[in-house]
Amino acid sequence: MSDRPLFESIEGLRGTGKSTIAPMLAAAREAVLVPTVPLFYQPLRREIDLRDNVEARMSFYLSALFTAVDEIQRYLAADVPIVVESYFARCLANHQALGACLGVTLPPDLPQPVTYQLFCTEEERLRRLAERDKPTSRWDALGEDAAERITAAYALFPMHRVDTTGLKPEQVVQAILATDTQGAHRRADAEPVGAHPHLLPPVPRRAEGARIP
Repeated sequence: MSDRPLFESIEGLRGTGKSTIAPMLAAAREAVLVPTVPLFYQPLRREIDLRDNVEARMSFYLSALFTAVDEIQRYLAADVPIVVESYFARCLANHQALGACLGVTLPPDLPQPVTYQLFCTEEERLRRLAERDKPTSRWDALGEDAAERITAAYALFPMHRVDTTGLKPEQVVQAILATDTQGAHRRADAEPVGAHPHLLPPVPRRAEGARIP
């Protein structure tokens, strides 16, 4: 029986390679790539992203994730391997860094993936972003302003860091496949997300009248 993890997630800042690597890792693992914003959420996603309310946006993405968890749990029950491009860590870290004042305690029975945090030099990350053929949204720009705070928030989550600097996508996938996950249970980590409050602290509240950065 394989010791490879059954549930894996790719995390990281914009430009570190999440959307490229996640489907490639799924193919290499012969896994299902599960979207954490389900298809029927997409029209509302576009509407939410046009608005300025960070708490509304955070709540929307949490709802999408909890909906995706239903599908993830069905695959896990059938022993089908899964890869996701980001999970609760991204939602919580990004919105915390953007000033959301919601306190969030995740249910203790959520499946926890083995998570890989992609990173690269800032020079390379910015070069990759400049080469993208897609407009930068207001939330993208806010995320860039908050990049250091997002990275600090990510540090609260258990992840395997994977340096993508100077690597081709195929090399990044090989680096992930070679990562020692320290005996992670093939279903996923034995301890569910939220088992330790210090890993997932409540999102701090802004001071009264403070503005979102």
